[in-house]
Amino acid sequence: EDRVAVFMLRSIELVATLLGVLKAGGAYVPIDPTYPPERVAYMLSDSGARVIVTQSAIRDQLGATEAAVLEADADDPTESSERPSAALHPSSAVYVIYTSGSTGRPKGVVNAHQGVANRLQWMKPALGVDDSDVFLQKTPFTFDVSVWELFVPLVIGAQLVVARPEGHKDTAYLCDLVEE
Repeated sequence: EDRVAVFMLRSIELVATLLGVLKAGGAYVPIDPTYPPERVAYMLSDSGARVIVTQSAIRDQLGATEAAVLEADADDPTESSERPSAALHPSSAVYVIYTSGSTGRPKGVVNAHQGVANRLQWMKPALGVDDSDVFLQKTPFTFDVSVWELFVPLVIGAQLVVARPEGHKDTAYLCDLVEE
């Protein structure tokens, strides 16, 4: 499976991009646009991502890269309406999340479909949630918790509310959002 770097701010476009990467049989590599340029360059190189999906407003933050760069929010007249046919296996990578690098260089940790699917199936009864619940996606998508915040509601048919970029740092905003 190809690894696709996703260099985006939290948004509904981000959710659609992650689903698109997975539907096409790729594994997503989340890269936070607030990371220093050296870390971004290292993650792009180390992950082997040949494609980067970003947003037009932050594309310039990427710097020079040999990877193909796609803007999720740009109109592309060459877009295909064909359904991708990806041959995936339980051991295929679903995403690669990088460690903080606190003990040296960040390391890419590969997570497989079988592990993610197993955890998602376990979470519904363990949390006692169903399609009437509302989930808040507030964790930066470079952390594992974001996977559960994002995919549990999609798997069970519940509502997903996506916090604004950097909203996880604003307690008053989060309280208002939860109250809504």
